Amino acid sequence: MSVNKEVKRVTTHILQKMKADGEKISMLTAYDYSMAGIFDDAGIDVVLVGDSASNVMAGHETTLPITLDQMIYHASSVVRAIKRAFIVVDLPFGSYQGNSKEALSSAIRIMKETGAHGIKIEGGEEIIESVKRIISSGVPVMGHLGLTPQSIYKFGTYAVRATEEAEAQKLLQDAVLLQNAGCFAIVLEKIPALLAKKVAETVQIPIIGIGAGKYVDGQVLVMHDMLGINKEFKPRFLRRYLNLYEDILNATQQYITDVKSRDFPSENEQY
Repeated sequence: MSVNKEVKRVTTHILQKMKADGEKISMLTAYDYSMAGIFDDAGIDVVLVGDSASNVMAGHETTLPITLDQMIYHASSVVRAIKRAFIVVDLPFGSYQGNSKEALSSAIRIMKETGAHGIKIEGGEEIIESVKRIISSGVPVMGHLGLTPQSIYKFGTYAVRATEEAEAQKLLQDAVLLQNAGCFAIVLEKIPALLAKKVAETVQIPIIGIGAGKYVDGQVLVMHDMLGINKEFKPRFLRRYLNLYEDILNATQQYITDVKSRDFPSENEQY
């Protein structure tokens, strides 16, 4: 019997219990009411309202342009659909880097205006004061290490992170720092599987991977990637469970054909 089936609402405590029991945590992104409701009905453990909305919903090249107001809009839509999953919202670029006071006010706005259950923030030692300040206010914080997309212009590439010893060591230290600051979980993005395994074994809190191998405590994918709505994005770590791009394209073409040929609507489809 999975932990998730036993509870009416997934909480940070439940996620910790899942790690302790060796049950893997399932996590997907969602940005709107309808899709979030389907994921919740399916029994997903965690829904992330990701700043990836900047890419997949708004068409930006990076996650940087999305604003706090826009994240609040998406998160509010998702929260209205969810009955059981734990809902985490990304703090967007520019809403926490300046200082810990700004980070706290951004986190509080998300919690008050959306009804979400926690926030996610990118970085380690550089943002640890912000993490501590947010957690001390009672807001649950999920960390994010490895490839941190908000820093893409600093990295200059979406390549695998922490392949060199120095960066790997810093990532491990940052994970411990985030745990000690009070984070309830950490996302590790695009790092070697054995390093992710070491992190998951070193810290007590759940480690969720995306392109971080199978030895972590759970997995997260972007909804549009998992469902095959995107066709260009093909990283090694992505498993497509549907090919919705083709399905939606074909359905739309059939609709166009039916309208133009006067097949739709039929006698039975009118009043």
